[in-house]
Amino acid sequence: MTYTAPNHNNSHLKCNKGKSVVRMFFNRFQLLSAVCLMILMAFYFIDFSKYLGEPPNITPTTPERSHVSRSPVTRHLPLPGPCTCHQGSTILKDHLPKEQSEELKQRRAREFQQNKNRTTSVLSRLLFALPNSPLQYPIQGYTVQPLTSTVIPALGLHAEKRNSYKVVLSVSKGILATDIPHQDATVKGSGENKLIIESSNLVLLNNLLAKVSYTSTVYHINTGDLATLQFENHEAVFPIAIKQPQIPVLYDIGTDISSHVTITTKTFLRYRELKVLLDSIRKFYNNIKVIIADDSLEPEPIHRENILHYLMPPAQGWFAGRNLAVSQVTTKYFLWVDDDFVFTEKTKIEKLVEVMEANPELDVVGGAVEENQFYFTLIYEEGEENEGGCLYRMSQGKFHSLPGYPQCFLANGVVNFFLARTDAVQKVGFDPKLQRVAHSEFFMDGLGSLLVASCSHVSIGHQPKPADSQSSTYDKYRIPGENDEEFKLQLHFYKNNLKCIKYG
Repeated sequence: MTYTAPNHNNSHLKCNKGKSVVRMFFNRFQLLSAVCLMILMAFYFIDFSKYLGEPPNITPTTPERSHVSRSPVTRHLPLPGPCTCHQGSTILKDHLPKEQSEELKQRRAREFQQNKNRTTSVLSRLLFALPNSPLQYPIQGYTVQPLTSTVIPALGLHAEKRNSYKVVLSVSKGILATDIPHQDATVKGSGENKLIIESSNLVLLNNLLAKVSYTSTVYHINTGDLATLQFENHEAVFPIAIKQPQIPVLYDIGTDISSHVTITTKTFLRYRELKVLLDSIRKFYNNIKVIIADDSLEPEPIHRENILHYLMPPAQGWFAGRNLAVSQVTTKYFLWVDDDFVFTEKTKIEKLVEVMEANPELDVVGGAVEENQFYFTLIYEEGEENEGGCLYRMSQGKFHSLPGYPQCFLANGVVNFFLARTDAVQKVGFDPKLQRVAHSEFFMDGLGSLLVASCSHVSIGHQPKPADSQSSTYDKYRIPGENDEEFKLQLHFYKNNLKCIKYG
């Protein structure tokens, strides 16, 4: 047998050739990788938004342990800019007496700031919840009585394993406290406005957080505080409402309509029409109480059962009479009617009461007069503080219907025939400065306070005007003059802090 030795030289050549191929392939792979990396970096650094349109609003999440600086979590809502007057609006500053114009503007600005201080608090501040926070805290509904210790619910920390955990809680209008811990935890600032809890045991720390209480240090019936909770670089702010509970004021509605409702009206030199109204009321409701506010120049006595006749100084005006009449109501509701209305078969007070009882958040529900269902909406922009707001009363404007009552819908104001919740209207009141030009102004003052609806299925009649009813004395007081209109515009400027108004 002949043994042939392997050709090592040829094997070496083949091996070197293979290595060259691998090396060439690897070099090309490196080159390709470098090119891809450069392309990716270009996409990263080049802003394509101008080519691709508006970029998506993406907020990057922050890992729990990172120490990237965060934007503050509290913000104030931006101040409103100047409002836009609707076409045809009256510019109110043009109706101010020229010699008093600047002084009125300055007084109004000071009064507006005082009103703002009374009606706003820190609870109106805009708060943000940042992403990936390990902090747990109440976000709504935590309400305390003034000067009363109350546990803060739901405080907690949910963090990964650490050697030590440190939480800081601070407030500005109260003090904080918790239990005295044992040796595995430390508490600093108990009984002060800044509380620091530190422990190596997360369960123990959370037990201490669960027992933290807040006590306001200043008596106030309706204000608020902001609590700041911190852990490492995480921060959260939550509101604390400080409110004195109100004692309920309830009305015994009894068993019949007379214990639910009082009828109210204002009269001036129209006793003939008033008697027709009273006769029509007694035709359908023989026991219901009627309150009359009378500012006639020469009052006539009215002696009827269950009728209260209040005499006023002469010619005090429309809203002064309304205030007097409503102030004497002792029932849950009152029905307002004009002294020249007349009750008909369609004047069903019970149906209006049914709507109000089914919708307890309602304050006023209007009907129709002679099938005329007048109503309106109020479009209001706050505007810039010193310049004032813009208001547009849009006749026949309305919102959506009431659930279960398709014949009723929400609005901002209704006709002079309405059922109202007594306590709600008494809080708003009728401005007695308005003597002859007044109706919509009551609903303007109540915007945001009174929830108003209008219903078409209840109506009242209007007495025809007698041929001999012309009275120069009555017209002198009843028909507004130019001075009355000017005064109302000046009142809107100052009292309502308006720049312009439009009655549409």
